[in-house]
Amino acid sequence: MPEWKQADKAGHLYSAYIQSSASTDLWKWAGMNRKTRIWVGGLSGTVYQTAIEILDGFSADWGWSWGDIGANVLGSGTYIAQALAWDEQRIRLKFSFHRKNYNDPTLDLRSDQLFGSGWSERMLKDYNGQTYWASVRLAPFFTHGHLPPWLSLAVGYGAEGLFGGRDNIATNSSGTVTFDRRDRVRVRQWYLSPDIDWTQIKTNKKAVSVLLTFLNAFKFPAPTLMFSNGKWKVIPLYF
Repeated sequence: MPEWKQADKAGHLYSAYIQSSASTDLWKWAGMNRKTRIWVGGLSGTVYQTAIEILDGFSADWGWSWGDIGANVLGSGTYIAQALAWDEQRIRLKFSFHRKNYNDPTLDLRSDQLFGSGWSERMLKDYNGQTYWASVRLAPFFTHGHLPPWLSLAVGYGAEGLFGGRDNIATNSSGTVTFDRRDRVRVRQWYLSPDIDWTQIKTNKKAVSVLLTFLNAFKFPAPTLMFSNGKWKVIPLYF
């Protein structure tokens, strides 16, 4: 649980939520009745993620994690609870990523070793560039405000300065220190930003509808207010 400033747990929560959402949509397309598809599709996220966790449990480099399982269940539960209560997702979990370049050979090499050198590998593994969002559609909660149905407000979480699970130091099998950058502060980052719920944009085109559903898994780039290490910062365009 103490590793990666819990950014990995946010990743599990998000992944289970997205998988639950996609699975439920497929069961709806197949004609399954509402409550059954919510439970079957909703729990799919946890089932898929648990399969990965079992594989991790047999890996010497990773291992089983009850924290990961808890985050998976919470992700699926977030989807199921909203679907049962509102028959829609008023609070959507989303993801954004920006690749980090440090202009520091030691940090760039360490990042390549930990997270991979390719863009897709970094997107999946580099917690320093990932942000996880809870995007709240405003209109259902402010019914007399005449707000656009697509307008959302997103709260994000991320971290910075992570070059190891618990600290920024590494040793080889003989105990020799191979990396030591404890000078880099490990910090949490919180964000507040406007967002778009793409599914609220009406269309009669099936292909466009599928595209909008796909886009809804990601946070729309927008001006953002960040709080980190006791300081506020305005970012003109953050993704």
